[in-house]
Amino acid sequence: MTLTRKVLVTGGAGFIGSAVCRHLVGSGCEVLNLDKLTYAGNLASLRSIDDAPNYRFARVDICDQAAVAEQFEAFQPDHVLHLAAESHVDRSIVGAREFVDTNIVGTFVMLEVARGYWSKLPAARKEGFRFLHVSTDEVYGSLGEDGLFTEETPYDPSSPYSASKAAADHLVSAWVRTYGFPAVISNCSNNYGPYHFPEKLIPLAILNALHGKPLPVYGKGENVRDWLYVEDHARALDLIVQRGRIGEKYNVGGRNERRNIEVVRTICSILDELRPQAAPHERLITFVTDRPGHDHRYAIDASKLETELGWRAEETFETGIRKTVQWYLDNEWWWRPLREKVYAGERLGLLTAAE
Repeated sequence: MTLTRKVLVTGGAGFIGSAVCRHLVGSGCEVLNLDKLTYAGNLASLRSIDDAPNYRFARVDICDQAAVAEQFEAFQPDHVLHLAAESHVDRSIVGAREFVDTNIVGTFVMLEVARGYWSKLPAARKEGFRFLHVSTDEVYGSLGEDGLFTEETPYDPSSPYSASKAAADHLVSAWVRTYGFPAVISNCSNNYGPYHFPEKLIPLAILNALHGKPLPVYGKGENVRDWLYVEDHARALDLIVQRGRIGEKYNVGGRNERRNIEVVRTICSILDELRPQAAPHERLITFVTDRPGHDHRYAIDASKLETELGWRAEETFETGIRKTVQWYLDNEWWWRPLREKVYAGERLGLLTAAE
């Protein structure tokens, strides 16, 4: 008889984490979601699996070593997917401490608790245990007009956010080399899709356009990002934690490079079609002062993941962005409380003289 795989997910109430939880529960895994429920954690994103018998949630701060250890001992996971992180570059510019605490100290705590738990497992379970640290392509810094980030690209982080994630990546690599800890790292490009907190470019543009508010575009909108549909990413992470080689990194990208201005114009075009009474939505585009240290271009080479593990993105940017816009139109119940009580679309990451 095959035993059900038990997966502990950190940050499972966040955007990517909730997609991972929905995917794992739908695949039949037993899932424990640990989340502190900061401003970006939203249990409403898990409503579709909330009553599933193979899903449970615990409100835990990953910096609390005793609380994390207690959850490990009670749940006895086979795999850990560590996604809990502060992730918004603009917020890191004006409040870096939370990023250092969660992304660096929190990752250290997770590694130490997981290492202690793993070291005491029976031989067969110890052999199968895996820890996947989910990181970002932003650790690599910025690309010029050509080239792609590979797993061998040197780290060159630009923001407090990316620096904190780079530090966490180095901790994970060190735990593999020093302790033989069975960890793997993934570095992904920009995600988009359903349940995306509305401070990020795509959901912000969709919701501001629906409300007739300005669509802020940094600089001239020439910055390039490689876009990855979040459900494609969730499938990739599950594959990496099961089949990725210990100590390796796997880049996850959608091969969908777009300039920011193209992304916003595409959203406007779809909304012109679906909400023609407010067209043209492009009239709302407003160019604003660029953010400090804004990387020019990110682009992921996902060849290693594709050839070694057989993963492929199922969504193109055209199919994924249309699904995303339609989802926001259909799910006001999810985003309206956030717009009214948590984040209304104001500009973040502005430095003042005092700072």
